[in-house]
Amino acid sequence: MARGDGGPTPAAAAPRPRPGRVLMTADPHGGVWTYAIELAGALSRAGVATVLATMGGPLSDGARAAAAAIRGLELVEGAYRLEWMDDPWDDVAAAGDWLLDLEERTRPDLIHLNGYCHAALPFRAPRVVVAHACVLSWWRAVHRLPPPVRHDRYRARVAAGLRAAEAVVAPSAAMLSALSGEYGALGVGRGHVIPHARDRRRFAPAAKEAFVFAAGRLWDEAKNLAALEKVAPRLPWPVLVAGSDVAPGGVGRRTGESLCSLGWMSEGELSWWMGRAAIYAFPARYEPFGMSVLEAGLSGCALVLGDLPSLREVWRDAAVYVPADDPAALAGALDQLIRDAARRDALGALARRRAVRFSPRVMARRYLDVYAVALAARPPAPRRDSPPPSPTPCGTPCE
Repeated sequence: MARGDGGPTPAAAAPRPRPGRVLMTADPHGGVWTYAIELAGALSRAGVATVLATMGGPLSDGARAAAAAIRGLELVEGAYRLEWMDDPWDDVAAAGDWLLDLEERTRPDLIHLNGYCHAALPFRAPRVVVAHACVLSWWRAVHRLPPPVRHDRYRARVAAGLRAAEAVVAPSAAMLSALSGEYGALGVGRGHVIPHARDRRRFAPAAKEAFVFAAGRLWDEAKNLAALEKVAPRLPWPVLVAGSDVAPGGVGRRTGESLCSLGWMSEGELSWWMGRAAIYAFPARYEPFGMSVLEAGLSGCALVLGDLPSLREVWRDAAVYVPADDPAALAGALDQLIRDAARRDALGALARRRAVRFSPRVMARRYLDVYAVALAARPPAPRRDSPPPSPTPCGTPCE
């Protein structure tokens, strides 16, 4: 067929493959759950259903309510230990059988794993692995030493999962580089960077008040909230900290008297406090993205962050950066912002403008692009209950 001007009609581009249903894993610890819910919600609005399989601990009532609010989402809870926990391997194996059974029952077009090891399972559907963090890069950043030999099994299992996946996603180029450094190059076209996102309507600035705020797992040395304990007595403002002080397995960490610990918070409570916090402090030693920092940015807080390549990549000139192991620099940066209201307000506005760019809609669109790459690389295998091919008149299957 020709166009009206006599020129040839360009061939229509073949439609990119797109999943109708995704089987996604998640855990209730830290930002992975928040990320999974944001992505599942955005995928739902794009017409993609999610089966969300959780492991690593029980969900809160609020988490279940958030899942129930997403159209087309099926929540399935498992009680298995995660691969980064102590001595997890029996549970990892049992969870693998559970996930294969889930695939048979729910028949997804794609497997989205927010972990590594299970990507090596014989799933029918192609696999996308998302690297939120890893034990080995965490160890190097926190301890400034190579990981000990007790993590060799973890290294081997993670490497096998990365090799098996059709695509690997990280929330920052820094995290993708760390993966390659620990486990070997991913290969051309297999690694992708997609930043996390938050709905801007969930966090917004309010009238700012005179306190420094921080949030995170108090038991996680990577968050380095202990640095705030050292500097809080030197500051003219109080330092308030939200987050769990009990690690998986029941090991706790008490905060010092210099900090005001508010404990674990629901999303609504966290949004209320962040909206009023003038400064958000996050002097992390290790952080592949920083979901809590994104929430603080949406809340219009002036950001004081650990000087990490990943955080500089995400926030650029919209934050103040300090070396994680330099309490004097942290104290000086916080004190300067406390005393300089104009700079504090300007940084808060910059952080808000930067944060709103991390949109769930854009995140979902980019994941659909990666899903298309994975589906093109390995179309789903026939299901075990698929009917056999129709015979030809000669009695042999059609080719």
